[in-house]
Amino acid sequence: MSYRMFRGGSLTAFAVGLGKWVVLLCGLGATFGIFALVSFQLALRSREVPVPDISGLTPPEAEQLLDAAGLSVRIDPVSRVHDSITVGRIAEQAPGAGLLTRSGRSVQVWLSSGLTPGSLPSLIGASERAARQRLEENAFAVDGLSEIRSSRYPVDAVVAQVRTGDSSGQRVSLLVNRGERGVTYVMPDLIRLDGTAAAALLRARGFRITVVSDHPYTGVPPGIILRQSPEAGYQIAPGELIRIEVSR
Repeated sequence: MSYRMFRGGSLTAFAVGLGKWVVLLCGLGATFGIFALVSFQLALRSREVPVPDISGLTPPEAEQLLDAAGLSVRIDPVSRVHDSITVGRIAEQAPGAGLLTRSGRSVQVWLSSGLTPGSLPSLIGASERAARQRLEENAFAVDGLSEIRSSRYPVDAVVAQVRTGDSSGQRVSLLVNRGERGVTYVMPDLIRLDGTAAAALLRARGFRITVVSDHPYTGVPPGIILRQSPEAGYQIAPGELIRIEVSR
């Protein structure tokens, strides 16, 4: 009788001890999981770098500064009018100075076209819509528009520009490539749509898509389109670049 009681007590003590070890191992496993998750988040955050202020710099100076920060520069072919930044220096940048972005990303910049709206910007490579907007900003008017159909240039891109009249004239003639197919579409409203699905659909239609998701937006799920260029309602053609910004 005493032997059976001793044996049952030993088994009970063994089970209790085993249960304690299981609880301890589960606690260690949960601690390790939390530590791994935090380490992963810190690793992702460590890849984000602040964007330097390159306003007013020349492209080589900006490239050197961005390279030191782990970033690169992408110059937009269309210049911008600026009241205080001289011709050829950086007038605007995106993302803006001080914002965080992923290491290895490029910073898009626009060069200044001069101190006053009288300067004629270079429009080569810009879309017709962007060219007209820049001309208006510089107090120019489109004097004539000629078209070609070629596969050598992007669709709807300006391939030549000529200032008409005398040197003080504020009129410009443009030569625009319409592409071989001559098919155009009306830009749809993409705001609040899923960025991945919209980009896949537009690429299937022959458009070039650039998706930017550098910054989080409070209250907006990741991957939702917040901005688009061209805006809804503009005429676009296959091969034209469409830029969408989605929440991160």
